[in-house]
Amino acid sequence: MADVSGTELSEEKEAENELKKRQKRPWDDLHKSGKIGITPDLPETLGFYDISAARREQREHPEDPSLTRFISAELTRGYFLEHNEAKYTERRERVYTCMRIPKELEKLMTFGFFLCVDAFLYVFTLLPLRVLLAVLRLLTLPCCGFSGSRLLQPAQVCDVLKGLIMVLCFSMMHYVDYSMMYHLIRGQSVIKLYIIYNMLEVADRLFSSFGQDILDALYWTATEPKERKRDNIGVIPHFLMAVFYVFLHAILIMVQASTLNVAFNSHNKSLLTIMMSNNFVEIKGSVFKKFEKNNLFQMSNSDIKERFTSYVLLLIVCLRNMEQFSWNPDHLWVLFPDVFMVVTSEVAVDIIKHAFITKFNDITADVYSEYRASLAFDLVSSRQKNACTDYSDSVARRMGFIPLPLAVLLIRVVMSSVKVQGALSYTCVFLCYLGLVTFKVLNSIVLLGKSCVYVKRANMEDKLFEKPSTAPSSSGKTPSRAEPASCPTASGESKTEQDPVTLCSPPPSSSSSVTSQPTPRTDLFPPTPSDPSPASPASRPPTPTPEPEPPAPSLPKEESEAQGASELKHRTPKKDLLEIDRFTICGNRID
Repeated sequence: MADVSGTELSEEKEAENELKKRQKRPWDDLHKSGKIGITPDLPETLGFYDISAARREQREHPEDPSLTRFISAELTRGYFLEHNEAKYTERRERVYTCMRIPKELEKLMTFGFFLCVDAFLYVFTLLPLRVLLAVLRLLTLPCCGFSGSRLLQPAQVCDVLKGLIMVLCFSMMHYVDYSMMYHLIRGQSVIKLYIIYNMLEVADRLFSSFGQDILDALYWTATEPKERKRDNIGVIPHFLMAVFYVFLHAILIMVQASTLNVAFNSHNKSLLTIMMSNNFVEIKGSVFKKFEKNNLFQMSNSDIKERFTSYVLLLIVCLRNMEQFSWNPDHLWVLFPDVFMVVTSEVAVDIIKHAFITKFNDITADVYSEYRASLAFDLVSSRQKNACTDYSDSVARRMGFIPLPLAVLLIRVVMSSVKVQGALSYTCVFLCYLGLVTFKVLNSIVLLGKSCVYVKRANMEDKLFEKPSTAPSSSGKTPSRAEPASCPTASGESKTEQDPVTLCSPPPSSSSSVTSQPTPRTDLFPPTPSDPSPASPASRPPTPTPEPEPPAPSLPKEESEAQGASELKHRTPKKDLLEIDRFTICGNRID
């Protein structure tokens, strides 16, 4: 009996081992032995396992791989996209964003283009009238008496300096022979001209960056209060530096125009094709870099300035070519295909570049509306009663566009291309001037109206009106809550009693220049409490207010931290765009 029981136990153990092996490799054992063993996956009926089900499953899952099975699996396999809904929804939104980029970008480009037009026409239309009024004030001052503390207002001093720079640079440009420069460039090889054109583009950006600093230094040196200790080299050296800069920049733009004119007049158009391909090389150097919103804003401003400058250069090329062909209108149709090709390439490159930059950096198309609102804010703030800067200087800092050198070159080309002789010619010039003044005024009115709409739509209008400022100024003096925020005038004085509807912004915290743009308020919408917010810039040390107020009821630590985090979340996008230093933007530097 003991032997029989031991035999039964050993058989049970073998059966269990065999069952475990078949659980691990059921179809291997089935294929090798050719028998259908006991498997736990088979359906059990009346204590027996269904052998037909096992054979049917074996036919459905053959063990040996074959080419027919692989092709059948490739042709019939399926997948379900709804299992990864978030991923594919995000990809679809990226496609929609790329489709929206051309429309939103061209809205920004159009608005910025007309801002540049407004600043450029100001040099030809209103600046001569303002200089004339300043000169009349100087001539009539002995008759009126020296009642005021200044001979001229700071804005009038800046206008006179701009007028003198324009006159001197225009006189110096007469000694530069445009025809000789054209033939000198035409004699160079194509590759050399291509390298020269690239160097000129880089030099133009460098000149724009440093040139605005030279002009700002001149304006501030000529208008700063004289009771301060002198820490500058004087107005005359600054003025000579400004004249020298504008003259060199005008020559630089003339070389660019001459190179473009040579490309237009070349027989095989090879140089023009190479110069246009240079725009597409710009895509390679931009789309694969990491961009933040501020960097993209700087690039957008640079593209606006570049597009406007290209249009002015095309105008100069057309004027020079029309003069060579005695103003034959038929030749204009010969130039039209090349002009259209250059303009189309500029627009296409900008659209492709911005579309892929926004795609690779997960930036939505709505950011261009924020950029447009920021440019509109600059325009509206420059129209206030005691604005801290001229509008043309604000555009120069934002976009790196300085209208003085380009205006000097355009006047030089127009004066050499169009001969003015006789009373009828002077009458036509006067009518043309009136037309430019009319267009400038209408353009300014439309831009101001659109800017107010954009500022209101972006909920940025609360930073324009007078409100108590909680941010300390650069002088370490904080206005009280009962006093309106004061805006420094050009003489360094602050006017605290103003009209309630007067627009004004706090003084800049990083620069005391007369032409520096007012720094926007930091209390963004929704309105922040009276206590300093944890999101305020760390570079501004807190200063106690002169008039203490009763302390506000303290909040729990958790609530204060949550409130600070919510304020930071709501104020960061607008703060990033409005509190950028204008002097770093002028060079269009991309970090």
